[in-house]
Amino acid sequence: MRIVILGAGVVGATSAWYLARAGHAVTVIDRQGAAALETSFANGGQVSASHAEPWANPAAPRKILRWLGREDAPLLFRARADWAQWRWALGFLFECLPARARANTRELLSLALYSRGELQALRRELGIESDQSPGGILTCHTDRRDFDRAARQAESLRELGAEREVKSPDQCVAIEPALAHAKARLAGGIYAPSDESGDAFKFTQAIAAHAAAIGVRFRYGCSVERLEIERGRIASVIVHDAHEGAEEAVTADAYVVALGSYSPLLLRPIGIGIPLQPVKGYSITIPLEAGDEAPRVSLTDEAAKLVFSRLGDRLRVAGTAELAGYDTELNPGRCEALVRQTFALFPRAGRPERAEYWTGLRPATPSNRPLIGRTRLPNLYLNTGHGTLGWTLACGSARALADLVAGRRPEPAFRFLESSERAGGALLETAPRSP
Repeated sequence: MRIVILGAGVVGATSAWYLARAGHAVTVIDRQGAAALETSFANGGQVSASHAEPWANPAAPRKILRWLGREDAPLLFRARADWAQWRWALGFLFECLPARARANTRELLSLALYSRGELQALRRELGIESDQSPGGILTCHTDRRDFDRAARQAESLRELGAEREVKSPDQCVAIEPALAHAKARLAGGIYAPSDESGDAFKFTQAIAAHAAAIGVRFRYGCSVERLEIERGRIASVIVHDAHEGAEEAVTADAYVVALGSYSPLLLRPIGIGIPLQPVKGYSITIPLEAGDEAPRVSLTDEAAKLVFSRLGDRLRVAGTAELAGYDTELNPGRCEALVRQTFALFPRAGRPERAEYWTGLRPATPSNRPLIGRTRLPNLYLNTGHGTLGWTLACGSARALADLVAGRRPEPAFRFLESSERAGGALLETAPRSP
């Protein structure tokens, strides 16, 4: 088939690779000048398969209430006169119910473990280097109650296939000596030895190059304007080519929407609503020099909701979540908080004045489950809504999508869109057409 993929982030680029390898003629369209220049550009770098729990869990509402009014809060809700935002928030609270959270955790873990295996196999096959570190991920807890809860949960998640080891403060420092300065603050940690970290931008650029080598056509500098429908199917996608300065109708047999946070804006006018909101995240990248004491094992500060990943001679620190619509302006207070929290834990991790700031929009669903599979339009597919787990879930999502396009059942125990619709699921909503 001829397939057009909209979006060249880590999800779109990996989708292009798997679909092309399955024999399809694939074209990827992206408004930027190269792959991975938006949400995939400077994320936290973690492939956190064993820590793929959803944000929506029974403990979340209490924490959110505690953070209200704090400009540097890990999760900041900026209320707007937007019914979609409020509906998303209500959906998030529903997904915090214990039974919903358990089901979502099982599904995310199944997809994440599958995806990590696909990533590792792909890296071996193609020899991709992306500053990866196979040293595991250590989640540090400074709150005793949160640590005790995490220790109990580790046992149940091990039964689902996640490798999670409970560690004392001394053991945390043995795993990552750079934590020695903060040992007195630690209640303990949870270590996932099979997880890893790496630069999602470098990986995406590499997989895009490999996809191009097997025939995928990448059209950069093309903004996606709208989808055209004829006889109940997508007939074309209208794009504006910045190089030509004109609109063009691009046709194919099937279309994949992998536009991250911008997916709802494209789908709503054709009557498909998806429960997805942009959640702004921040990162800093600190250049490292000889003698700097930055962590080498990827870490998560559970209380601050920050992740730390060593990417070659750089330290990447990412986190916070801000529901503020499509605003991509840097918030100085939140940037400064990242620097302050980083050097409180690692006082010799480079020079704070050299920190480079970045922000991007994560495409989050209330359940944190991504939307993967076919919509009610038979030639329109989605691969979007991965939230903070885009790098973790990308390869598994793309491989699963290729299976769905081929009519095969994907391996992970996950509610893909086709099976959800047959079972009466409500992942896709009917939305009114724009006039």
